[in-house]
Amino acid sequence: MKGPHGTDFVQLISTTDFFYPLVEDPYIQGRIACANTLSDVYAMGIDRVDHMLMVLAIALKMNEKEREIVTREMIRGFNDCATEAGTKITGGQSIMNPWPIIGGVANVVCHESEYIKVNQAMPGDKLLLTKPLGTQVAVNLNEWMLQKNERWTDEASKYFTEERAKEAYYMSVESMAHINMNAAALMKKYSCHGATDITGFGIKGHAENLVHVQREDVDFRIHSLPIIDGMEVINEHVLNFKLTDGYSAETSGGLLAIVPPDALQDMQRDLLHDFGQESWVVGDVVKGSRQVQWGKNKASQSIDIINVETSFLSAEK
Repeated sequence: MKGPHGTDFVQLISTTDFFYPLVEDPYIQGRIACANTLSDVYAMGIDRVDHMLMVLAIALKMNEKEREIVTREMIRGFNDCATEAGTKITGGQSIMNPWPIIGGVANVVCHESEYIKVNQAMPGDKLLLTKPLGTQVAVNLNEWMLQKNERWTDEASKYFTEERAKEAYYMSVESMAHINMNAAALMKKYSCHGATDITGFGIKGHAENLVHVQREDVDFRIHSLPIIDGMEVINEHVLNFKLTDGYSAETSGGLLAIVPPDALQDMQRDLLHDFGQESWVVGDVVKGSRQVQWGKNKASQSIDIINVETSFLSAEK
């Protein structure tokens, strides 16, 4: 759409999200909530946010001292993440609630030329994922371990030591608290053909949503899943989160970007060398009927599991 003189209309892009607690540390909870709120903007290839609003629920089921500490730390984590993203909190809404809630609204005013349209996938494009999967499994595993409940003592502890469970949890926290700003900038630089962030529907669910809106008759063929080390074991032997089926919910997950094949290596190189962030090719765009093909080919639904054993972030710049 063009304005009266052939110029782009100015557009407002806004996204809203919020969470109940999913980690033990209220400061980290605040960071994760902010990172997740920002991701819908970043998934459009926009690496700036003009301002944010905060959504906050103060917990009535905590005593006054607990409430003061938890609320202050959640706000501090949210603010620090917003500052890292180069934006600021300009307002919001607070309520009283039995349990704490933290989230927000991210707003950016831009021209059409400043963001990436989601529906430009072409056969031959590659699907690139910028964070590992398995955060839901890792967070639950940590909770079982801390509670020493039957799920831990009778099942999960057969496969995981407490130290290994903590490592998986710390990796998930690192992933969820990391903003997708750098990947968004590279999506724009390399003229990617669309993207989505991976959150509540899991990688397959979000890929299905994305492929359905494509302009061309294409399928997404997903052949690989980078997973926080060992989470597929918990998924298989302890509790089925549908992780290897692609439907396990992620919180503040990575961007699933549709990358032109001639830009793939350069984008991965820049993400790693300039920003210290690993990424993975998880699939291909092929001719089809706007479906997700799950597996290496039509005859096999087997998926390659890539175990992410250490931080996917190196010396960040």
